[in-house]
Amino acid sequence: MAKHAEQDKDQVTNMRDGGKISAAIDVLTNVLERHQPVKSAARDWGRRARYAGSKDRAWVSGLVLDALRKRNSIAHAMGDESPRGLVLGALAHAWKWDIRRIDDAMDEDHAPSALTMQERERLVLAPDVTADIHVAGDFPEWMMPHMNRVFGEHASVETQAMAVRADVDLRVNTLKVDAEKAAAPLRSVKAEPSRLLHNAFHIPARDPSQREASLESIPAYSKGWVEVQDAGSQIAAAAANAQPGEQVLDYCAGGGGKTLALAAAMKGKGQVFAYDIDGRRLSALIPRLKRSGAHNVQMAHPSEPEALEALLAGMDLVFVDAPCTGTGTWRRRPDAKWRVKQKQLEVRMQQQDEVLAGAAPFVKSGGRLLFATCSFLIEEDEDRVDAFLAANEGWTQEDAAEHAVSSGLLTDEGAATVRAGKGPAGSVRLTPRSAGTDGFFFAVLRKES
Repeated sequence: MAKHAEQDKDQVTNMRDGGKISAAIDVLTNVLERHQPVKSAARDWGRRARYAGSKDRAWVSGLVLDALRKRNSIAHAMGDESPRGLVLGALAHAWKWDIRRIDDAMDEDHAPSALTMQERERLVLAPDVTADIHVAGDFPEWMMPHMNRVFGEHASVETQAMAVRADVDLRVNTLKVDAEKAAAPLRSVKAEPSRLLHNAFHIPARDPSQREASLESIPAYSKGWVEVQDAGSQIAAAAANAQPGEQVLDYCAGGGGKTLALAAAMKGKGQVFAYDIDGRRLSALIPRLKRSGAHNVQMAHPSEPEALEALLAGMDLVFVDAPCTGTGTWRRRPDAKWRVKQKQLEVRMQQQDEVLAGAAPFVKSGGRLLFATCSFLIEEDEDRVDAFLAANEGWTQEDAAEHAVSSGLLTDEGAATVRAGKGPAGSVRLTPRSAGTDGFFFAVLRKES
């Protein structure tokens, strides 16, 4: 009984708006001035603020994340790039609070100091339609040439779509259940069928001040019926078109989301080998693998190189989800947007070339390699594919969109969306604006017989 009472207490909102605004300013200060990741800064504040309920913590985190998503445009509107200016601006320009509501909150106990005259004036100004693209699109100014290269005249609207809260996508684990059976228990988290994929569900983004539903607490998750996986990532796995009985290597497996998607597509037949150069990342796959019921997955740990060497020239498919700047995940990780630098991009490009060179020898004659990134930058995408093809004879690029469509996992709308994202050479780019997914790129390469 006491446990239930404690859980109920954790759900209530104990703090008034003024106190939460102060907390958001403190958290954002640690993010911007001490370079803490948002999750870490919010967690540290939550440990100090034992009086804060789960809804309070969600409110504070949501406000900080929205201030970061729209950092440039808010700073421009407020004439102030301080944590206070960004938080107040987020209330008006992201959460659409009117000046009276902000004023009332600032008059409460534990609130920051009252609004200045300049803040009042700035909070009610209309958006500046003449603002530079990097301001309106909320991305670092140094990235302008890269944005122009990939998006051209659509750079502003494409990047604006990356400055909003992301939806949540779920992949149905068809090794255990079909989409129809999974639908009923997912109603509790307001999940609806995906418009892009047959075996997937979609949870629309909630109001930023609201607490996200806890997917881990629903039976469908603990039973292994569903996995959290962005629709763009699911579509890339579909483009791999892994078939029952094939030999597959997930070369940059990480936590194993795509490993499990590939295993399910293969209906448990054949073999998926999960490898990552950082063996610690593979540890996250162990509980997920157990929950999924996938029996055709084997881990190739970097501490045992002989296990990986045995796979050379024997794989029907090698899946390479390459390291990248993560620009495609800006909706979910807006603090990372402001940490990315030109030097980091150059390092990632070199790493991608090395990963492709390392993965290619595992593909057998006639086999295929799927190269994917959660980045929308051409430098990390098409340029890397072109560099690989130029350095390696006997490889061709195929139509990645048709590979995805032929998997049978896409809806009609999903097929149309993927085909619309196809580039001249056959690779596919998905973005929040074009597909409603994270930013994602994938290309299918074939090793000639």
